[in-house]
Amino acid sequence: MSDRRQDSAPSEDVATLLAAAQVSLNRHGEVLRALGGIFADNGHELYLVGGSVRDALLGRLGSDLDFTTDAHPEQMQRLLRGWADALWDTGIEFGTVGVGKGPPGNQDRLELTTFRADAYDQVSRKPEVSFGNNLADDLLRRDFTVNAMAVRITPEGPAEFLDPVDGLAALRAGVLDTPSAPEVSFGDDPLRMLRAARFVSQLGFTVAPRVRRALEEMAPQLGRVAAERVAAELDKLLLGPDPVAGVDLMVQTGLGEVVLPEVGAMRMAIDEHHQHKDVYQHSLTVLRQAIELEGGSGVGSSADLVLRWAALLHDIGKPATRRHEPDGGVSFHHHEVVGAKMTRQRMRALRYSKQMVDDVSQLVYLHLRFHGYGEGRWTDSAVRRYVTDAGPLVDRLHKLVRADCTTRNKRRAARLQVTYDDLEHRIEVLAAQEDLARVRPDLDGNEIMRILDIPAGPQVGRAWNHLKELRLDRGPLSHDEAVEELLTWWNENDPPRV
Repeated sequence: MSDRRQDSAPSEDVATLLAAAQVSLNRHGEVLRALGGIFADNGHELYLVGGSVRDALLGRLGSDLDFTTDAHPEQMQRLLRGWADALWDTGIEFGTVGVGKGPPGNQDRLELTTFRADAYDQVSRKPEVSFGNNLADDLLRRDFTVNAMAVRITPEGPAEFLDPVDGLAALRAGVLDTPSAPEVSFGDDPLRMLRAARFVSQLGFTVAPRVRRALEEMAPQLGRVAAERVAAELDKLLLGPDPVAGVDLMVQTGLGEVVLPEVGAMRMAIDEHHQHKDVYQHSLTVLRQAIELEGGSGVGSSADLVLRWAALLHDIGKPATRRHEPDGGVSFHHHEVVGAKMTRQRMRALRYSKQMVDDVSQLVYLHLRFHGYGEGRWTDSAVRRYVTDAGPLVDRLHKLVRADCTTRNKRRAARLQVTYDDLEHRIEVLAAQEDLARVRPDLDGNEIMRILDIPAGPQVGRAWNHLKELRLDRGPLSHDEAVEELLTWWNENDPPRV
């Protein structure tokens, strides 16, 4: 892969990067050569572009490859239909054709897009889609210079490396800058501002001074972007190796005030132990520690999006519940209840799934439940309820509670961890004796109807709930004991009115 930039011969470190990129691309050599041959044989240009080139240079190229070409979508479909193992046209109105090549489970996913020369009205953000006729104009319209590099693909595979806006220099410096003036780029698509925060998280980059100024000045324009697109970027940010850096850039520049105002609002509340600059800094620490407890960091199977969201939002109820006590301290009573409601409202506004909303808000609601355990007040019943209320989230709750220990007092920190070790041990012991993962009454609905001689309906549900509460309080009952308790309850309620 030769260097066809406009500057002088590549330096030694540039040559090393290009050589590393060549190695990454060679892993996809068969696909690249075949694709290059198809387009060349039909008189079309083909280039690997964007994040694929960036990631190849960084040694993190995956199986998703992005291309641009002078061929139009209908031409690409005709050329690729006999070669591709799968073909998608969901993005065809924007000039994009999707291709799957290879067996399921080990398939390269390719996106091929016609050169673009879109015009934006700077108001609606929706472009008037128009196709271009050259690579240079296509690269200039991209979000950041590190995503504006290209590699020409030929029947022999990767050829010239093209870098018209010095994206490689920005990549070497770890800086995000825009090909055009940032005000123009962000005005075309305000979501690019949030992408900047995402790349800070994913790549460990900083933003150029002019980009930061534009973020601060133009942050309100994020309000033009659909909630679903915002949520997708926030998820990618949180799943990066350093989401704290991305979140902090959002908050410091005002982007967070538009898309996640509750997080920045925590800067206004000093935590009650004065262990941190404010609750915001505490929450960032909890996020870091939660990631450490995942068993790894960064994008991949170890990254737990639900846990990361819960860690970031677990204390968002504190500003609303802040009270100054007579002794000079500060309290945040019931902030977990308020925080759970706020979490639910924010995530619904961002159009998250019901399951995602329920899971994150429940973790926020439960994150304080553990405190008080070490004072010896927890019975087996309390332990059962802790596990039952957490349900399938119990492992995540364990990690969140441990991550929430940020005290600088080493003795106190050690004591908290030992106490939680004890709680987990008690859970394990009870789980070995009982089915804690599925705490159910000792009688099912059919048995309840038979014993009480009642039809299906609300009364059965009331009886079932009574037996479940009894099961949580006392643990498993024998069948005869459960029948006796059911009849006693039924008679005392004579029978219960619905």
